[in-house]
Amino acid sequence: MHYHEAAAFLFDLRRFSVKPGTERVAALLDRLGNPEADVSFVQVAGSNGKGSTARMTESILREAGLSVGLYTSPHLSALAERVRVDGLAMTEAAIANFVEQVKPWLVERAAAGEPLTFFEVVTAMAVHEFARREVDVAVLEVGLGGEYDATSAVDPVATAVTNVSLEHTAVLGDTVAEIARTKSRIAGGGVPLVTACEGEALSVVREVAADAGAPVATVAGAGQRDASDDAADAADATTDEPALSVAYKGRVSPTDAEVAFSGELDGTFRIPLVGDHQATNAGIATALARRTATALDDGGESTEAADASDASVSEAAVRDGLARATWPGRFEVVETAPLTVLDGAHNPAACETLAGTLAEYDYDDLHLVYGAMHDKDHAAAVSALPPAASAITCRPDLDRAEDPEVLAAALRTAGVDDVTAGSDVAAALDAAVERADDADCVLLVGSLFAVAEARAARMRTVTPRSPTGTDPTASATRTLKRGGLASDAAADRADAFDHRVLSLRLRGDRAERIAALLREVGGEAALGGLGAGDGRASGGERVPVTLAGTVATYRALCDRLAEREAFAGIAADIADRVGLDGERSSSPGDRTPHDAAYPWSDGTAVMGVLNVTPDSFHDGGRHAAMEDAVAGVERMVGAGVDIVDVGGESTRPGADPVPVDEEIDRVVPTIEAVQSVSAVADGDVLVSVDTRKPEVAAAALSAGADIINDVTGLADPAMREVVADAGCPVVVMHSLDAPVDPTNDPEYDDVVDDVIASLRERLALADTAGIDRDRVIVDPGIGFGTSPGESFDLIDRVGEFAALDCPVLIGHSHKSLFAAVDRDPDDREHATVAATALAADRGADIVRVHDVAENRAAVDVAAAVNGSQRADAEPTEHDPAE
Repeated sequence: MHYHEAAAFLFDLRRFSVKPGTERVAALLDRLGNPEADVSFVQVAGSNGKGSTARMTESILREAGLSVGLYTSPHLSALAERVRVDGLAMTEAAIANFVEQVKPWLVERAAAGEPLTFFEVVTAMAVHEFARREVDVAVLEVGLGGEYDATSAVDPVATAVTNVSLEHTAVLGDTVAEIARTKSRIAGGGVPLVTACEGEALSVVREVAADAGAPVATVAGAGQRDASDDAADAADATTDEPALSVAYKGRVSPTDAEVAFSGELDGTFRIPLVGDHQATNAGIATALARRTATALDDGGESTEAADASDASVSEAAVRDGLARATWPGRFEVVETAPLTVLDGAHNPAACETLAGTLAEYDYDDLHLVYGAMHDKDHAAAVSALPPAASAITCRPDLDRAEDPEVLAAALRTAGVDDVTAGSDVAAALDAAVERADDADCVLLVGSLFAVAEARAARMRTVTPRSPTGTDPTASATRTLKRGGLASDAAADRADAFDHRVLSLRLRGDRAERIAALLREVGGEAALGGLGAGDGRASGGERVPVTLAGTVATYRALCDRLAEREAFAGIAADIADRVGLDGERSSSPGDRTPHDAAYPWSDGTAVMGVLNVTPDSFHDGGRHAAMEDAVAGVERMVGAGVDIVDVGGESTRPGADPVPVDEEIDRVVPTIEAVQSVSAVADGDVLVSVDTRKPEVAAAALSAGADIINDVTGLADPAMREVVADAGCPVVVMHSLDAPVDPTNDPEYDDVVDDVIASLRERLALADTAGIDRDRVIVDPGIGFGTSPGESFDLIDRVGEFAALDCPVLIGHSHKSLFAAVDRDPDDREHATVAATALAADRGADIVRVHDVAENRAAVDVAAAVNGSQRADAEPTEHDPAE
């Protein structure tokens, strides 16, 4: 079964109405062999904030060294986002395999009048995936209610009820007490329950938990009057103090805030989510993660689980886990001038919370972009927001989306005078940004579906496809299969894809239109995935479309697209990639022009590795003494190195963390030594520092370092700030773990596409932090969560990373991928040199190597073969006598 068939089948299940109860999903799990028995689960219920809380809980547990699954809903851009293992979305292949396995049984159930709903089946799919991937624990966001939710078909080791308010009264109950009772029935005997509920809801939660034998830990959330007052409010139930009290310290950057905890954990922590409600969610996540770890240590049962004082989740895991728990689409700041925010708030209560968060920002006028579903109270929602100077309405690609004219009338009723009825979400956002001044705020709001469309347009990636192998037809077939075509269709159409080939993902109707226009002007196109269906059939997913044509056909295509408002941005992206403006690369392997001040501007630069550590995987201990480090630098400079990359902490598997002060003491003197040797040799060698710690980066830059090389891909927001303030080049690497976790075995549909998508998200964070995109270098992270075959694919297709418009660094030196060609750790020098030549030939801008002289030669030969000798190389005259 192909993915698009599987996804269409799942989305079609949405026609079945929700029925309370877990019997149906339990029956499906039984059919699958009861995979829930092999996984420890955490359930997060609540009226608001359960998605953010689940994400932060997962992040903390991952930082504690666990393999963690995460199940959330809805998805923003693709079904697979709902199910994640160690941060990576479930693969399309795994989804197809699951549906192929269960479809006959589901069809029989539907024919018998007992169909399962979309949410039930996807929940079972998540449980099955977590068991298949053998995660240590999986965090489940409860869908609706708790007691009868599909996620309650599992027996959790820890639970949480974030808060309770009136919602879904037709299903959950007419009062807060009734809803609290339904939600808190996820409690189990001996299983800890964490909550930030107050008053009547808290009393009900405690009552239900006591009946179930579940110990309760309360979190005094930010915005409550005082921890002691809140304890008094619940005095009818208990006199216990909260396990954790949270104080919201306010915003510290455009995207981040600080929270202070007191109680079982004291300290100030940073979260990438703004608002006192998110501070409360952070407190719940912290208390929940610590109790989860305690329960896991006790084998899944803990009679003292409410007391997490001995939890194996360290303060460092909490600190790093909270700081890295980004949650796209939830008050997501995507620009700062003007302040541009995407948020899925769709009802008055959510908009009221959103207004409170906006109050933390200074801006002049507010400009709304509003797209919503037809069954919402639009006027009341907009009335809960701050007064708007203007608004543009739009329609997401979904059958339930309201007509923009109707939305415009509702906004005028809410008191917005300047309202324009638009259509396309991305075009509406662009128009609002265009009309706003730098000191204004643009807010896109009303629906996560609208947020998803806006994000898809902003994150749109036009990827140049690299030919692979020596057989053009086989290469084109592989390209089309990567573009979502089934094997037979790809083989049938391969001969037509022999020009410049690009791929991107678009709404189905737009993908179909572009394909038709390209064929009209003499090119060729193929649609993959879910095909050209509308939002109803595709679940809002983007359709992969593969294009092939000459420069002339792409120019004709872009001219036609530019005439249509909804296609203008797509035309600009295609023109940019093909090089119609003269500034971008036109095919894989052609380098995007970069700042001429840097050595990678006109060819492949060589970065030499200088690890001043005792335990690095290849050269550990070789340069630990200063005299050895100096000798190493002298060898590199003499061999023609362009950049010396100084490392003070190993990221090899099993490496122990190095304290900040010790890493600084290793790195700073080495920087000074490199500068001294370079000056004596009249060289122009740049110094890079390989570190994941912002404190070390700041000290290195103060000592004169030129580049920061962060193996975590700027995961730490403080690192983003250090780099932005310095204005220095930075290497942003794709990685899942640092140090490398050899037990982590990630799965990719297409490693190049998946790594590009991951790096695109990292670049978006860098952009918002104020990092100059022209000074960002991307590193695919060979060996950091990639198999040998995947690593070779990254090298072979390095030209496709031109999609990110950044220089590309390949760090392959002496790594384990060469074991696939029978090279032991001590016999990888020649294999490294061969890979360097291939990477340089395919367009790598920097190669990071240990053996500079040998790899310098490989780079120079590749440049000579490509007819672009190094600028400082003298041409060799041919002797006629030879």
